[in-house]
This record gives sequence, C-alpha cells and structure tokens, in this order.
Amino acid sequence: MKRSRGRVVHVDSLEELDRQLAAGATSLRGWRVRGVDLTGRHDALARVRVSGATFLACRFAPGDDERVRAAGGLVLQVPDDAPVEPRDRLYTAGELYDTRRYADSLDARAYAWSQRPFGADEALARSLHDHTIDLALEDWTSTRHLVGVMGGHRLERDHPGYADAARLGAALGARAVVATGGGPGAMEAANLGARLADRADDLDEAVALLAGVPSYRPSIDAWVQRAREVLDRFPGRGENLGIPTWHYGHEPPNAFATAIAKYFRNSMREAILLQVCDRGIAFLPGAGGTVQEVFQDACENYYADEPTVAPMVLVGATYWTETLPAWPLLQRLARGKPMEQHVHLVDSAADAVDLLNSRT
Repeated sequence: MKRSRGRVVHVDSLEELDRQLAAGATSLRGWRVRGVDLTGRHDALARVRVSGATFLACRFAPGDDERVRAAGGLVLQVPDDAPVEPRDRLYTAGELYDTRRYADSLDARAYAWSQRPFGADEALARSLHDHTIDLALEDWTSTRHLVGVMGGHRLERDHPGYADAARLGAALGARAVVATGGGPGAMEAANLGARLADRADDLDEAVALLAGVPSYRPSIDAWVQRAREVLDRFPGRGENLGIPTWHYGHEPPNAFATAIAKYFRNSMREAILLQVCDRGIAFLPGAGGTVQEVFQDACENYYADEPTVAPMVLVGATYWTETLPAWPLLQRLARGKPMEQHVHLVDSAADAVDLLNSRT
C-alpha cells in the first residue's frame, strides 16, 4: 500500500486491503481503492465507515456499490462492455492474442471499442487502464536498464534491414533490456533479436522462417501464426519490452516482446517509451513516427544535465542526411549543449551496438 500527501491511501490489491483492515482500520476516508475484487468482502465493508473513500473500477457483491454510495463513498465503474480493465501487471502476447482468430482477440476487441464514440464512463475506463499500465511499467522497469530501438513499422520480414534490426536487438539484448514501440517492422525485428539473445546462432534461421509471411497485410492471423511457430521452434528467454498503442490499433503488436505495456493514449505512450530507455536509443530508418521520436528524445536531452543525457544513435548515414535529413538539424541543435557528445550518426548496426553497449 502506498501513501501520498495527507490522508490519501492507495490500495491496489485485496491483500493490501485485508492487511490494513486486520490492523484495525475503522474508516476508509481518503482511501483510493483501485481495481480490487470486493465481491467477497461484504462483511468487511459493512464494518467500516466508507464516507470519503473512492472505489475505482472495483467489483462489489450485489447491492454493496449502492450501499457505499449511500454512505458517502464515491464509486467509479468501468462500463460493462469495456474489454479491458485496470491491471496490476503488463500484458503478455498470449493475453492480447488470446484466440486463434485475430478478429476475436482481446487486442482486436480493445481496438474496436476504442474507436467507438465515448462518454465520461468510457473516458474514465481508458484513463484508469492507462494509469495502471503506467504503474505496472514503473514497477517493471525499476529493476532493469533499458536500451531502445526505434524504426519504421513498414519494414517487412523479408527485407535485409529486418535481419539487421534483429541482429541489433540480439547484440543489445545481451547487455540490457531492449525496448521498442511494440509494433511490426523494425520494432518486431528488434524484439525478436532480444528474445533470442541467448541463442543468437538461431537468429538467421528464425528470420528466414518469418520471411515466408513478410507482413501482417493481408492477414494478421497468418503473420501472428508464423511468429508462434518461430517461438515454438526457438523459445528464446531474453526478456524485452514492447510499448504499443491502440491509437495505432490497425498495426498489431508483435508477439516477441515478453512484456507489453499497451496504452490507449499515444501521447502518454510516446513519452514513456523514450523516458524508460535510460541506456540510450538506436534510431533505425523510419518515417513520421520515428522522426517524431528522434526530436522528442532530443528535446529531453537538450534540457538535461550531462549525467542524465541518454545517448542517441542514428543508424544509416545516407538515410538521415539525405532521405530524411534529421541529422544536420539534430547536430546543430546539440551544438554547445551537454548532449553534443552523446548524439551519433553511424552507418551500421554494429557501430550502434559498440556505442550503446559502452553505456551499459
């Protein structure tokens, strides 16, 4: 249980609630009980004063929610048709792809629900979900050092750049936890490489198998199934992170991230994705989203003290100086700032590994 300023007490599990009640609590004023199943605690709730308490997305025994409201408590509920609820842990690919047919999966249902017109209850449900994902991610990253790999979602599995991104993920994953945006393309490749960091000799064969279904278009089902087959054959143990969003729900999350922090709000997701990468970020060729990430990360580093600057490595000199010339502007921006010595342009993934692994 966490306390904040004043009398606010945050309770996120049934065990925390039982422990506090067993210690003799008689009033829940100032408590914030979030996402707890209270269906078996009718008697316990009846014995305490609930005026001034807030229950967010909790489940109650029949009639208890009305009794709590009548006694002065605030009950905020997630709509019954919401496919997701507040959580105390990150997702796994198995949870998001919980059916063989993607259209029936939790991921697809959540995306469809997010596209509907919504009112206050739905907005609350999304905010509560994203808030608990934020807390779960904070807990997950608190004991890990992360290095980011950003890049284009259009990179197909049979493109040489996919294999390069996978090797980059494997090399970085041997020293730190790799984090990506959790989607297809370069993101999937980096998560795959990190997943197989403990069996890098199998990586080329895994990429070759994936190349038989190069894209999630026209069939997400075939794309996910091929990833499942690769994991069945090469069950890599390397933990790694994906941070996708239902804002881009038409792009399915990749199956190779071992932990998935999926958000509804893309702005929150983008900021957090960059913030958790304390060991720096490699930026592979990409378009609008990748360019946004380059300069959003640059903004964080621009105002940072040198000890807190996270290295930025743009991979692909021709791409970042001619195709999308972000490098000249980034270089000019960094001039004379603490970040100047920590922004790099390289031609190969191997050079990016050398720079970023020197930080780990």
